[in-house]
Amino acid sequence: MTAQTHVPSLAVRLGTVCALTLAVTGATTLAPGATPDAHAAAVAARALHVAASKKGAPYQYGATGPYRFDCSGLTLYSFKQAGHKLPRSAQQQYNSSRHITASLRKAGDLVFFHSGGGVYHVGIYAGENRIWHSPKSGAVVRLERIWSDNVWYGRVG
Repeated sequence: MTAQTHVPSLAVRLGTVCALTLAVTGATTLAPGATPDAHAAAVAARALHVAASKKGAPYQYGATGPYRFDCSGLTLYSFKQAGHKLPRSAQQQYNSSRHITASLRKAGDLVFFHSGGGVYHVGIYAGENRIWHSPKSGAVVRLERIWSDNVWYGRVG
């Protein structure tokens, strides 16, 4: 075999090792020249996974995890675990996110429920018109259909 045939073989093996390392560590990487949107998407996907992992955790007003949450506490905790800091309240999270239309929403985006000009609830979009959220006292973190038309969407990162 020539050196030329060993190079692709070595590249394939190194690529496999890198992919395995990412899979084992749960890390993400950006290729040189990758957009900030790619990084934001990776953070959003991880935050969505964290929120889903908290299924069944009880609601507690003011709680930010890891065992109890209010609505913005769940989003704050989920994005923090994914490597991105969010402000504490749903309104502050809305103010700090990049506002997007419903047609551009993707899994991992924030869903803000509003009345008048103020935001009163937040969850993480899971696709198919559903969110992960911590709804209210006496309830638990759960996946639920979006029940209102009074929602805004925000992208983190």
